[in-house]
Amino acid sequence: MTVIPNISFDEGEALLDWIALTEALAAGHDLPKAEIGDTFLYRGKDTLLSRAAWIDGLGIAVKSATIFPGNPDREVPMVNGGVSLFDDETGTLAAIVDFHLVTKWKTAGDSLLAARRLARPESENILIVGAGTQGRALHAAYSAAFPKARFTVWNRTAKNAEAMAAELKINVATDLEQAVRAADIVTSATMSTDPLIEGAWLQPGQHIDLIGAYRPDMREVDDAAMQRSRVFVDSFDTTIGHIGEINIPLDAGTIAREHLIADYYDLPRFTRQSDDEITLFKNGGGAHLDLMTARHILERWRARA
Repeated sequence: MTVIPNISFDEGEALLDWIALTEALAAGHDLPKAEIGDTFLYRGKDTLLSRAAWIDGLGIAVKSATIFPGNPDREVPMVNGGVSLFDDETGTLAAIVDFHLVTKWKTAGDSLLAARRLARPESENILIVGAGTQGRALHAAYSAAFPKARFTVWNRTAKNAEAMAAELKINVATDLEQAVRAADIVTSATMSTDPLIEGAWLQPGQHIDLIGAYRPDMREVDDAAMQRSRVFVDSFDTTIGHIGEINIPLDAGTIAREHLIADYYDLPRFTRQSDDEITLFKNGGGAHLDLMTARHILERWRARA
């Protein structure tokens, strides 16, 4: 009887590095475009997100996630779920991969792929907005591509920022506007529904990386930030019509559809045209990225011997 790999968080974590993952994500977008299907169910602030993807030549992944913002008050993780990976040829179950492992590496790796192409290579000051689990993953990911960078964290609840800063030995910002103005890269992973970052604060040459907004009513930057930036997304299919960061300014006519320059299926267009321009990347996620990440994890697991 065939034993199906069940790859745990610690087992998978020991096999991965951030640069190799971004290369795997880039290679995944050279394959035929993914067929994806997303469903969202809501109960107040709680969300059930089910995402499935099929990429010809890579296989099938199904990921279901529950996002309950009130869980930390219960000392329960905010995000929970599971990932199943299926063989492309036979449809048989190929592996079960730890949900939190895939989510951590997919989410931060997704943003890092854009930053490696859009941020100025000499970027030294990186601001992390949000001191949760994903903020820590972003610190690890960006450290791999920008090893000389100095990091600062800002969080709405100061004690959480202080805890993260002590853990990672980085700085704490108490004034978000001042911290944004001083940064070369701003990466934001919050649960905000109202914009935290104002376009008036942005400086020439910055790269803005937005992760937190995943619902139609959520956004982390205002209209002015979108207008001042050259805007890129990971996938048109999973951002347009789904995420407030994109939908709200489009629906208001603040930006036009043409303002969104490219997604990862047109990766050569992810370039910086000058040192002074502001680039902005919206990380929308998507099951196709979970599939690429889970397949990469499985390949590293198989090659471990």
